[in-house]
Amino acid sequence: MLNNKADTIEQYIRKLLAQNANGQIELKRTALADEVSCAPSQISYVLSTRFTPDRGFVVESRRGLGGYIRIALITEEIDRKQLLYQDMLNSIDEDTSFAEMEDMIDFLLDNKIITRREAALVAQMTANLYQSEAAKQIAPSERARLIRSLFVTLAKIT
Repeated sequence: MLNNKADTIEQYIRKLLAQNANGQIELKRTALADEVSCAPSQISYVLSTRFTPDRGFVVESRRGLGGYIRIALITEEIDRKQLLYQDMLNSIDEDTSFAEMEDMIDFLLDNKIITRREAALVAQMTANLYQSEAAKQIAPSERARLIRSLFVTLAKIT
């Protein structure tokens, strides 16, 4: 039995994906909301929490009159890892905090995408870029560039 509206939405989307041979569907947010009797914001919530790269999905969304939601199932593990790294790279900017970086490293380690050794090396470099005396002289944009380069290297070797 379904626990809540989010479960209903997820099950409906998964059913549509299973019916499509290429593992990809394109939907209109309002039409989907009407179909499952919910608000469009509930659709957005389910997409952002249950159809994520680490769960094997890529979601492309465009709002507005010609708006759509495209959901694709990632079938190969390599593609999933690369998509996950790309998502992380896109989220690293001047405003990314040290705690957010720690969370990213922990996520990669917890999901066995990187080894303990790799995690320790990246964590140490990240700590140096945020907390050392030299870090005070590094512009936030340069720090973000350096950290992104670390993640690009990880993506290539894992």
